Amino acid sequence: MKLTFIGAAHEVTGSAHYLQVGDKNIIVDYGMEQGVNLYVNQEPPFTPADTDYVFVTHAHIDHTGLLPLLYKQGFRGKVFCTVATFELCSIMLKDCAHIQQFEADWRSRKNRRSGKDLVEPLYDFDDVDGILGLFEGYHYNEEIKVCENVKIRFVDAGHLIGSASIEVWATENDITRKLVFSGDIGNFDQPLIKNPTYIDSADYVIMESTYGTRLHSDEKPNYDGDLVSIIRDTFARGGNVIIPCFAVGRTQEVLYHLRKIKESGVLPEFNDATVYVDSPLAVAATSVFNEKNRECFDEETLSLMDQGINPIEFKGLRLSITTDDSKAINFDPKPKIILSASGMCDAGRIRHHLKYNLWRSDSTIVFAGYQSVGTPGRTILDGAKSIKIFGEEIAIQAKITKIEGISGHADRAGLLKWVESFKEKPKGIFVVHGNDTVTDEFAALVSNTFDIKTAAPYSGAVFNLLTGKFEFEGVKEPIKRKQVSTNNVFNRLIANGERLMSVIRKNEGCANKDLAKFADQIKELCDKWDR
Repeated sequence: MKLTFIGAAHEVTGSAHYLQVGDKNIIVDYGMEQGVNLYVNQEPPFTPADTDYVFVTHAHIDHTGLLPLLYKQGFRGKVFCTVATFELCSIMLKDCAHIQQFEADWRSRKNRRSGKDLVEPLYDFDDVDGILGLFEGYHYNEEIKVCENVKIRFVDAGHLIGSASIEVWATENDITRKLVFSGDIGNFDQPLIKNPTYIDSADYVIMESTYGTRLHSDEKPNYDGDLVSIIRDTFARGGNVIIPCFAVGRTQEVLYHLRKIKESGVLPEFNDATVYVDSPLAVAATSVFNEKNRECFDEETLSLMDQGINPIEFKGLRLSITTDDSKAINFDPKPKIILSASGMCDAGRIRHHLKYNLWRSDSTIVFAGYQSVGTPGRTILDGAKSIKIFGEEIAIQAKITKIEGISGHADRAGLLKWVESFKEKPKGIFVVHGNDTVTDEFAALVSNTFDIKTAAPYSGAVFNLLTGKFEFEGVKEPIKRKQVSTNNVFNRLIANGERLMSVIRKNEGCANKDLAKFADQIKELCDKWDR
């Protein structure tokens, strides 16, 4: 009985684990890498055609995006997930195939002109249809007998509609080990969905650490108040509010808050304004928030639904489907709000809206989620003066802001509380799905706090679940990158310095204890580099 770590090892995305139980071969999540990756993933030790099962924690592409490739390479086993995850994957994997086909066609046209080879997409729609035909959806807390030696149960992780932690009971040579794959652990008090459910027992735990070294604000976020201020300020300038949103989860959360603002009447100038959701994927995903998936929703959402109120619909909401619909938005002269994917601005229609609004000093770009290093969203948020979009250099003159506290992930305190829920100490915890140093730091924190053996394995690491020992430690193999011009890096440093001054001014009037903490952090940074 062995567990091999493949993806999201000392990295945030590309979740993939390989579990061997007797003669059964199981993959837990098989996601795409997104943003900048630090390390080379080792070659998967499995043959897709010989793989029996896949267990899926949730539908986000960094957990599911390579499943159609698995089918293309010969996998014909079963895929187990929750009912809502099945629905979302049916939408998201098709969208992913469409994006890949579009990108491949675009690159092939360029290559054809330069005499280079054509580009093939990673997989196509037939592969998506093929893998979806192997999916089986189950409800939360339902015990599922996968085969003679393996049973599983999905427990609500509170991260996304349908998201789950997976309890796995695996038996080999009459020895049973219980594994818990955390998936992405949700934040508390998110709109629409429930808080994460705690699990009280496990032999071994594989858990995420995205926010393992960070804390969300001590104060309860005032999303409605923040949005009201942003909308009022932007509309007074005659500009547009552009919100890059992940199509699934974040878009619906923002719609929930916008509905509350409209219904409250606190912002009369907004009541007649149009809100565009410009993402076919987001529009399709919104349909999953329905009665069929009641088990996913919190009490407030269920109460609204029981009154016949759709918690994410309101007067003035426009759903943009076609390309022509999308193009028409930027020719509407009235101030408006545009929600569009992708959330990190690295693909999709949001790039068009940034092209039309970044250079406008009257518009505001609102980030409502984490921006990975290396993505256009992170570049903009870090204070760049310009950015290339579709080959054109666009000046950044719009107001750039972020709504703090909106996060689908538990912070350090939430992750520790999740670990604390185990009534008996697990034999070991493996920390994955976090930035390079974050995984190590959080592993050390868990070990010191709970006196539990904790490790942050690298890709390729193999752990024997029967002996309780690593058979292979994995490979720390950095990805080789082209050397970046020193001038470009220094310009980036200057831009971030200018942004720091902006952030300092923005915090004027905050509590003295918070300002003192901020000042100490800046001093520590200056002391480190003033040499």
